[in-house]
Amino acid sequence: MTQAKQLSVQALQWSGHSLKVLDQRLLPQQICYDEYQDAEGVAEAIRSMRVRGAPAIGIAAAYGVVLSAIQHYPNPDWHTAVKIDIDHLAASRPTAVNLFWALDRMREALALNPDQPIAALTKTAQQIHSDDLAANLAMGEHGADIIGGNAAVLTHCNAGALATGGYGTALGVIRSLHHRGQLTKVYADETRPWLQGARLTVWELAQDGIPATLIADSAAAWLMKSGKIDWIIVGADRITANGDVANKIGTYSLAVLAKQHGVKVMVAAPSSTFDFAMPTGDHIEIEQRTAKELLPECYLEANSLVTAWNPVFDVTPAELITAIVTERGVVLNPGQNGVKSLMS
Repeated sequence: MTQAKQLSVQALQWSGHSLKVLDQRLLPQQICYDEYQDAEGVAEAIRSMRVRGAPAIGIAAAYGVVLSAIQHYPNPDWHTAVKIDIDHLAASRPTAVNLFWALDRMREALALNPDQPIAALTKTAQQIHSDDLAANLAMGEHGADIIGGNAAVLTHCNAGALATGGYGTALGVIRSLHHRGQLTKVYADETRPWLQGARLTVWELAQDGIPATLIADSAAAWLMKSGKIDWIIVGADRITANGDVANKIGTYSLAVLAKQHGVKVMVAAPSSTFDFAMPTGDHIEIEQRTAKELLPECYLEANSLVTAWNPVFDVTPAELITAIVTERGVVLNPGQNGVKSLMS
């Protein structure tokens, strides 16, 4: 498969004056792009999970800053208005560090180019987008190199082109294995409650002609017990200085099960996902979403005795991870070796 073909699956399309966002809540039944011309619209697209996946969230937010500058420059208070929009974008989702990394890049570009903000911000946002695609392509090859021979794999949530600038992190490794003829089987968790695996991952793999088998989240332990997979491959929303990994809820349980059954765990994420200022995963803010995502409507009344606990992410300790793969290289056994080699 060529890179050009892979780019046919795009979560984000920048026109130069607007951002088109593929509404991933409607997949696979509908392919529908919403078009945004201001930062508040982009922030709402992130909050509402029209766009999701840590790298894609960061890219969308960067374009949101460009839209803010286009809207407000050169009004007398344009600089203040853009800063307010950046704060709104930062508040859209709390866990994925790529969002804050991308907004910091945009703040720097704004500070360095106060006289030509639109051109500078556009260039920076497009660079963030293209760099992410390049990183994913590199990660795919690094991850496939680590796995080496033929492998059957399980992935959780969606960490593909839909969640990134293209190609994907976890799905990038899976794509590279497929291109090499080394992918013997790929399983995908359905990934409740939003069913990203069922709605997005298997659809995306099918677009590339890669056969995929969907399983219920609760079937993963028996799949491992049956000896049907060699690796679990996932993405990440934040990786701390000690190698702990925040990812979609259910990742931690997979890693615990993997240790019990002798299955290896690979995390694929760009360097922008690392938060070296945060010492361990204990400090990560875990986003809690509305109970409406879990509860039947009959339990949503104010006096209902039934409530819901709906964390979106969990944290997998570094000692349960076999390899962390980035565009800069690979760390094996991060629980023993740390991740400092990736800091430079």
